[in-house]
Amino acid sequence: MSRNILSQKTYWFIAFLLIILFILPGAIPRFYTYILAIIFVTSLLVMSLNIVVGHGGLFQFHHGAFYGVGAYTFALFLTKTSLPVWIAFLSGPVFAAIAGMIIGMFCVRLTRLYFGMLQISLGSLLWAITFRWYSLTGGDDGIHGIVMPPLISSLNNAYYFILILTILSIIVMYLIFKSPFGTTLQAIRDNPERCEAIGINVRRHQLVAIIIATFFAGIAGVLFVVLEGSVFPDLLFWVFSLEIFIMCLLGGWFTFAGPIIGAAVMVSLRTFVGIYTEYWTLILGVILILLIFFLPEGLWGYLMEKLGEHPKQSLKEGN
Repeated sequence: MSRNILSQKTYWFIAFLLIILFILPGAIPRFYTYILAIIFVTSLLVMSLNIVVGHGGLFQFHHGAFYGVGAYTFALFLTKTSLPVWIAFLSGPVFAAIAGMIIGMFCVRLTRLYFGMLQISLGSLLWAITFRWYSLTGGDDGIHGIVMPPLISSLNNAYYFILILTILSIIVMYLIFKSPFGTTLQAIRDNPERCEAIGINVRRHQLVAIIIATFFAGIAGVLFVVLEGSVFPDLLFWVFSLEIFIMCLLGGWFTFAGPIIGAAVMVSLRTFVGIYTEYWTLILGVILILLIFFLPEGLWGYLMEKLGEHPKQSLKEGN
């Protein structure tokens, strides 16, 4: 009974939060509207990473590369072709998923740390190509001044567009986690050897998880271009991928909503701490050290443990 009541309270809280998010642009300065939109985009990106890290047990250390692939594909379709914008929009996540599939086919043959090391190498190759191919990607200058359709050209319209697509993507990811595939993926995370022994194709499930995760990373990349009107090689650099990974750990990598909290905290810190100091990477390192020693389950995972629920178990039960 208490679990049902808690679930109802959770739904009411989510509905109240969404109402607040929809009315905020009319009540706050443009700068804070922009920061909220960045948090939405980053939350979607971190949640896509959590598909393979928290729920798949894979060390996807260079997830930002697929974010960049989605962003660059969308930007190039808009600036280099005359195709409809909806085709350009779909091309971003599709090309990111294709890149994820190709890299994943090599990486899933390895396990744990070796998986992560190979992915960093292949992801860095994507960054190097983007950084040096001036005739196509603009090289280290990137692509700027990308004109958006009138419907999403203003900040407020872009905010609502990003918010709606982020919500829809999160709903789809939640349905995936609740599906038999999601349950099998968590079982592989906990004990891949036993899953292999009972006939589950571990590599195939891991590869599908990578494709799904990179698809949503591509959506996040497209939304970044919608908001910024530009794209640059730093999106594919390994340092940015490290930030995403830390956001996932900070919020709680065995939880569903934890990455949203991690992204909100990190984006806020990066924005407002950056006003006072240039040494953001030093602060990032300190946060990582504190996480390892004091909050191994992340902020949301720590809260769930205090409430008497283990993050892994609660996710399986759908709380």
